[in-house]
Amino acid sequence: MNLDFNPKDRFYENRLFLNRIVASVIFIVLATAGLVLRLVYLQVVGHEHYATLSRDNWVKIAPLPPTRGMIYDRNGEVLADNIPTYSLEIIPDRTSDLNATLAELKTLLNVSDEEIARFHALRHRRKTFESVPLRLQLSEEEIARFSVRMPHFPGVEVKARLLRTYPYGELTAHVVGYVGRISEAELQQLDPSVYSGTYHIGKNGVEKAYESVLHGKTGYEELETNVEGRSINVIGQNEPQSGADLHLSLDIKMQKIAYDALGDYNGAVVALDPATGQVLALVSKPSFDPNPFIQGIRRADYEALQASPDRPLYNRVLRGIYPPGSTVKPFMALAGLETGQIGAGGRIFCPGYFRLPGSSHKYRDWTKFGHGSVDMQSAITQSCDVYFYQLALQLGIDRMHDFMQRFGFGRETGVDLDGEKPGLYPSPEWKRKYRKQPWFAGETVIAGIGQGYVSVTPMQLARAVASLANQGRLVTPRLVAKMDAPPGVENPHPPVKGENLHISPNNWHTVVDAMTDVVHSQRGTAKLIAPGLAYRVAGKTGTAQVFSVRQDQDYKRMRVKDKLKDHAWFIAFAPAEAPRIAVVALAENGSHGGSVAAPIARKLMDYYLNGHDGSSSP
Repeated sequence: MNLDFNPKDRFYENRLFLNRIVASVIFIVLATAGLVLRLVYLQVVGHEHYATLSRDNWVKIAPLPPTRGMIYDRNGEVLADNIPTYSLEIIPDRTSDLNATLAELKTLLNVSDEEIARFHALRHRRKTFESVPLRLQLSEEEIARFSVRMPHFPGVEVKARLLRTYPYGELTAHVVGYVGRISEAELQQLDPSVYSGTYHIGKNGVEKAYESVLHGKTGYEELETNVEGRSINVIGQNEPQSGADLHLSLDIKMQKIAYDALGDYNGAVVALDPATGQVLALVSKPSFDPNPFIQGIRRADYEALQASPDRPLYNRVLRGIYPPGSTVKPFMALAGLETGQIGAGGRIFCPGYFRLPGSSHKYRDWTKFGHGSVDMQSAITQSCDVYFYQLALQLGIDRMHDFMQRFGFGRETGVDLDGEKPGLYPSPEWKRKYRKQPWFAGETVIAGIGQGYVSVTPMQLARAVASLANQGRLVTPRLVAKMDAPPGVENPHPPVKGENLHISPNNWHTVVDAMTDVVHSQRGTAKLIAPGLAYRVAGKTGTAQVFSVRQDQDYKRMRVKDKLKDHAWFIAFAPAEAPRIAVVALAENGSHGGSVAAPIARKLMDYYLNGHDGSSSP
């Protein structure tokens, strides 16, 4: 068989041609099918993705930061404001040499190395076409100096921004708090879409506790860009939503009265509306100016605040832990009456000291020669320690612990501020767990006068006093009375319903009558504030030891340093028959509750109950 190829063979030639035609058709069909499939993929499946990529080539999204909500006091006084300022900002994309630009600005405007380091930290968090501030709050001189040279700084501009400010400075630092620059650690936890374009966040006080509603909702604008990625036009905008305005129950005039009334003493003052728990005044002294923290306080200034022995950064109202001293006696008396361990008329002899059975150790009364035979009324009025030593022993620490916890001792109040400490009302279980020691009877005795392990914060004591004024209805302190917010914005600290402690009205009257005698009777320990009062006050003084006095020492004859003197307390509510205000005043190392702390409380009550002109109530 001859298989040689013959180019003249027409049959073979036609067959070869036909095969090529078929192969071409198949190729074209397959190629067309591939193109169709690719077209379907591009137009249907991947449409959104590729449309976005295409759009991103000529459109950039820039955030529009919202305006932070304002904070007012109960009378509409602005406590936290937003003022227009001018800031020097750089868009890195538009500068030809960023380092050279920064070096020239450093010379022109005395920009510090700290500001440049902060700029770089911010720049790395933002997109290259976004404006990054180098210096906030330019002075008029700085604006003029830069404006003259502005053409030589492409990509650098002066922009108008709203900057937070606190017009009352140290008066509200521990209440309103302050905002500061967002730290790296905070940035890791924040939602970038919410804080895009925002450089500040609440760091303390109301600013921090209500950050979620004060901040507002970020908007954005769509910028048309050229081939170099520079914006040339705004083609769309979604307006930002401003943050909620907050109206506090605080009265800034009362706040100032309390701050000034402390005089040279460090300490704390809290005033509450006992019916609602609304905070009328909250003072921790000394304080500090929060305004330098907004842009970033200088390191030297911050270290000076931290190193100060008076601890101005420390919020004494929420975090200060103090022995309450004799201010617990009205609550102890209620515990004795409610549990049936003692009657109002039951008498105890006070020789000036108390001894446990079989012990020679003397638990001394504040007066060396004692009060003689006293009942509950005179024991509270004269603040007889021996009466409450005996009552504590009869109650036992377990009953004391359970009863005092009902008034909020040993637990947080739930006030709408961060950083609150719970204080401590001890129990044998607590001591076994944390001290690895058994409970001793002597510890029960001194707990009866608010010493030993017993500790409270001024806010905690204020809440207990307000609840006492309410005949046993426990309220939760609240600073924000009203929130102006768009629909759908929820209060992060909603009101809490009061809890009824079910105190017997007769027992309540017994204790409150005794507290009224503390101020209005000749033997009361706070009688010094009684002259001229236009209303009746139910109060109780307290002095809390800062250090232990040995059995052979006499505190009154000792020469102790000022920092070792007793803390002076006064708790009160007024008018006694229909309370409208509950006050706690603490003067650190003030020695005497009746002569130092009580006059502070009276100034607040006079202002609130007598009004500005002494005749009408606010």
